[in-house]
Amino acid sequence: EVQLVESGGGLVQPGGSLRLSCAASGFTFSGYPMMWVRQAPGKGLEWVSSINSGGGRTTYADSVKGRFTISRDNAKNTLYLQMNSLKPEDTAVYYCARGISYSSSAYASRGQGTQVTVSS
Repeated sequence: EVQLVESGGGLVQPGGSLRLSCAASGFTFSGYPMMWVRQAPGKGLEWVSSINSGGGRTTYADSVKGRFTISRDNAKNTLYLQMNSLKPEDTAVYYCARGISYSSSAYASRGQGTQVTVSS
């Protein structure tokens, strides 16, 4: 059974930083692209960033480019999202997801999410 468990969310002031983690189990983590998606209050799901299976290729939504960094540790079966210079509009529930292909924002499985709130 695929399991994705996010952690690291919380309340942070504008301009602050957070690092999200996603612990994966139940599948061969190193064999799949992974991504982060988010859902702001009252809005639909928004793709944030993707990383290929080996970790050497990454891509970002324009809204987070230059502020967020996705990475993975295949030895630890863990996905990360380093978020810097956070803005109130980054407030959302953040989910990690197992991708279908690196070039697509479609995903097969998604975790339960972790809340990120950016507010003074």
